[in-house]
Amino acid sequence: METKIRSASGRPLRGRLDPALPVEGATLAPIMNKLYFKIGEVARLAGVEPYVLRYWETEFREIRPIKSRTNQRLYRRKDVERVLKIRGLLYNEGYTIDGARRKMREFHRSNNGRSLKAIQLPLHFEPHRLADRQVLGQVRQELEEILKILEG
Repeated sequence: METKIRSASGRPLRGRLDPALPVEGATLAPIMNKLYFKIGEVARLAGVEPYVLRYWETEFREIRPIKSRTNQRLYRRKDVERVLKIRGLLYNEGYTIDGARRKMREFHRSNNGRSLKAIQLPLHFEPHRLADRQVLGQVRQELEEILKILEG
């Protein structure tokens, strides 16, 4: 589905976007059991073509998929999260490639490349279950308290 995407200045951006696809900040919980994602899967998740991902690999140091023995790109979960972040900066917030690159560097400097979202959950974790959501909320609260102590 072709959808017109506009930058912050109101100019249309070129690109394909399926509104049903996850965007930056979306949860990857339904697919958390996977260790690696092929380029086509990541492209579908991000709502871009595979050649766009290959281009982004040349522009953003943060995206570094490993290569299989058959030379296929295999993206880890953190790579997918970074792709979604970059996609959000470019398509939703209207950044240029250079601006998005600077923003990503800034983000990694301020967080030393880490964020609360980067915590690996156990494979049996099911975020749609109420009990698991409550546990996750408690863990997040405790981690935020630890972060305040470390920053203070």
